[in-house]
Amino acid sequence: MIRSFHHSQYALERLLEVKRESITVVLPTREVADTIGAIVERLMGLAPLIDQILVVDAASEDGSAEIAAAGGAEVRQESELLADFGPVLGKGDAMWRALAVARGELVVYLDSDTYDFSPHFATGLLGPLVCEPDVRFVKARFRRPFTTPDGREYPGDGGRVTELTARPLLEEFFPDLAAFAQPLAGEVAARRELFERLPFATGYAVETAMLLHARDALGGTDGMAQVDLELRRNRHQPLRALAPMAREVLGTVLERLSAEGRLLDYEHEPPVERPPYATLRAHA
Repeated sequence: MIRSFHHSQYALERLLEVKRESITVVLPTREVADTIGAIVERLMGLAPLIDQILVVDAASEDGSAEIAAAGGAEVRQESELLADFGPVLGKGDAMWRALAVARGELVVYLDSDTYDFSPHFATGLLGPLVCEPDVRFVKARFRRPFTTPDGREYPGDGGRVTELTARPLLEEFFPDLAAFAQPLAGEVAARRELFERLPFATGYAVETAMLLHARDALGGTDGMAQVDLELRRNRHQPLRALAPMAREVLGTVLERLSAEGRLLDYEHEPPVERPPYATLRAHA
């Protein structure tokens, strides 16, 4: 069962009262100079709840890293983390490499391209981990409008890959995960020890793969939850950019079905995954 909460249940004061573990917020960043400054500023305003704001930058040329550092964030270049693994292969790889320098016992991943970012994105995701017994993995849910170039807004039409690919696949093949309203949301939080036990898909499929791996690691969905963050606005990708994203999501699901013996004669190059971070420490 996927437990559901609302961000309003977790005021900052409540979290500060019950906080017992250190917290890191990770922001994978690529060319987001128009949004990263405000996000860092509002996260800094949550001190002392958040112990580390970690920006993992993908060699942005628009000054994203400099803006984040000026705002008080700790900034690392993704290519400098776990460099022995070669070139960074997308967002999921950056998220995995961030574990090498994240110090918190609770880790929150947030997207860095959100407009009108509110602190409740962080407090909402942290709330169930800090306050609710037995919750170990938290995913965001939200409404994502679609805005046309001429300014017209369609309240429920954002998230095209989610609605046309990810959700139908989960509903058909993994119905226990279908209750997640935003399976591709980049806003996710868990205890560090859980993230360290999960393989990380390296590209856009990271969120789909993470849901499947987290369910496996937890022995089901009882320890999983979602939090309603209400409205999220971010830039929209052109349609031509969505097809590769959809293919990565589809490939992740097909690979899992094949591994489970539910898809026969399937030949496909599997998505690249980084090993659970805990295995690196075990072999150090």
